[in-house]
Amino acid sequence: MLEIKDISFTYSDTPVIEQVSFTIAKGQNAAIIGESGCGKSTLLKLIYGLYDLDSGSIKYNEKPILGPKNNLVPGEDFIKYLAQDFDLMPYITVEENVGKFLSNMYPEQKKTRVQELLDMVEMSAFAKVKAKFLSGGQQQRVALARVLALEPEILLLDEPFSQIDSFRKNSLRRNLFRYLKDKGVMCIIATHDSTDALSFSDETIVVQNGKVVAKGDSKTIYEKPGSKYIASLFGEVNELRLSQLIALEADEDALLLLYPHQLKVVDNALMKAVVKQCYFKGSHYLVKAAFEKRAIFFEHDTKLDLNQEVYLMLA
Repeated sequence: MLEIKDISFTYSDTPVIEQVSFTIAKGQNAAIIGESGCGKSTLLKLIYGLYDLDSGSIKYNEKPILGPKNNLVPGEDFIKYLAQDFDLMPYITVEENVGKFLSNMYPEQKKTRVQELLDMVEMSAFAKVKAKFLSGGQQQRVALARVLALEPEILLLDEPFSQIDSFRKNSLRRNLFRYLKDKGVMCIIATHDSTDALSFSDETIVVQNGKVVAKGDSKTIYEKPGSKYIASLFGEVNELRLSQLIALEADEDALLLLYPHQLKVVDNALMKAVVKQCYFKGSHYLVKAAFEKRAIFFEHDTKLDLNQEVYLMLA
């Protein structure tokens, strides 16, 4: 088990991580989500041991993970960290990059291992190509294969799919997270993409201003976000009073956080909005409308006319 207990860290005089605590069990996939600059990447670097903590502790199976004050070479052998800059060797081939840290004593085993990883990231066709000739997305896939070469117990990924096109991204995510589950590798991914959290992570950790504001299974975090900030990390969100949707006594009112799919157009209702924009999403339209001098969002099967008045209620 990975145990983070009351850790804090500052750059100069600026607090970046404040009193953060959580645990992750062996073989679990955890997504760290939050707005840019909230401390996601710094948290991964602290877990890896790249920085020294101001206070608190990080332990894996009761063994402390220490920073550069205690390790001449930061990091632990059982942890691998993939940063956003990839750090590939440009003048050697893809297969040489992936096998860089594998022993040459058993060349057939090394060859088999490299091929397995290249198949997983769908880069076998580029095995003999030098890294400098690859696109950013291809380099990202090779870097991912390389950090998996020695089968770490913990894998830390910082925006690992940011430069990969949607077609490859979906396939790669399925391959990667199935592989990690099969191998029992704990994975912690810092991401802006809610798909990483909802589709592939066992639990989600939400960070805001260097603090953990929510942690739980991903489905629960999505369905019961607890704040507009948390809900907004999964897409557009509407903050409405229940009394704006249905007639209520004043003391029965409640604040609701509603995703666009939770509102629907009806023939008549208490809530009336004016259509301002429609965005085609393939299976539906995302509609932006004006309600009481602010923007709200809902989904509709067909495109609506500009300035059309519509009635909305809970879906």
